[in-house]
Amino acid sequence: MVTIQNPKSKIQNRIKWLAVGVLGLVLTIEPVKAQQPAQPLRVATKITTPFVFEENGKLAGFSIDLWRSIALELNRKSELSVNANTPALLSSVKAGKADVGIANISITAEREKVFDFSLPIFEAGLQILVRNESNGNIPGPSLLWAIVSPGFLQLIGVILVLILVPAHIIWFVERHRDEGIIPTKSYFPGIFKACWWAVATLATQADEMPKSPLGRVVAVIWMFTSVVLLAYFTAAVTTSLTVQQLQGNIKGPDDLPGKRVATTIGSTSAVYLRQQNAQVLEFNQINQAYEALLQGKADAVVYDAPVLLYYASHDGKGKVQVIGNVFRKESYGIVLPPNSPYRKPINRAILTLQENGTYQELYDKWFGSK
Repeated sequence: MVTIQNPKSKIQNRIKWLAVGVLGLVLTIEPVKAQQPAQPLRVATKITTPFVFEENGKLAGFSIDLWRSIALELNRKSELSVNANTPALLSSVKAGKADVGIANISITAEREKVFDFSLPIFEAGLQILVRNESNGNIPGPSLLWAIVSPGFLQLIGVILVLILVPAHIIWFVERHRDEGIIPTKSYFPGIFKACWWAVATLATQADEMPKSPLGRVVAVIWMFTSVVLLAYFTAAVTTSLTVQQLQGNIKGPDDLPGKRVATTIGSTSAVYLRQQNAQVLEFNQINQAYEALLQGKADAVVYDAPVLLYYASHDGKGKVQVIGNVFRKESYGIVLPPNSPYRKPINRAILTLQENGTYQELYDKWFGSK
């Protein structure tokens, strides 16, 4: 018996087998795609010791170690790029040039409008750094600074010029008198004797007076002038030392208004200092702020407490000290673009590192035991 197959059934069978073949091909290709390595994560950072710094040509620090541990949990490679400052780092993330940003980036309401943040990775706050001599316990440096200040040197110059005027008049009128205070008619050494008399009179220590009538008139005028000059000189020194004392008398945030305070560009500390009406000196790097403080161009540095504490106990040991308590507490986070697919995996990695003790090990390595 011969079975005649319906042509319509033949077409349906062919379509069926074609669909099976395509499905098999897709299932074969898809695992190949899944096995392709993921692109390295682009990570933006900035130099702020001890969170990020260069050592032997490589990046090191707490934030770098933490990110490497996070990347290990994510099973992802990463490429790090160093930015000049916080605004440059944030701009890199915002422009899509970096997938994440990590350093000592504070989580703020203003930044949350533009970026996403991970869970907090560090609890910090602001603190104040001053020179050791700024406390007024060491009067020597303040007195020396007052003496060599430009205004004080100008005052000395004016006094010296004023001394020469009566000295030349006394030399001129007294050199012709045998009983006068100038023993010789010659300019040298006669002028030296006249200058000595003018200086002694200025210091109220003159032991002889001119004998000529004109010389005595000049002497009286010079004595009254000396009283005024001495009073002005004393006031200038006192004012200079008082200014030095006031500049050094920084004990806490309430003393910052009106002071010259150094920090970094675009930092939360710069925003805070403007709110306090301080004279804000902004630098690209925190190391430049340290230099401004040591050179006397700034009265204090206000910045993240752990950064200042690290500097004061290492490179700045003996030169500076951190004063007061931590104020305006802040939390650091990893910054990401809005709706980033990496936010949840990074948060899971952070929680894992906190639970398995890795985070505490890194904290102890860079900041000591809590």
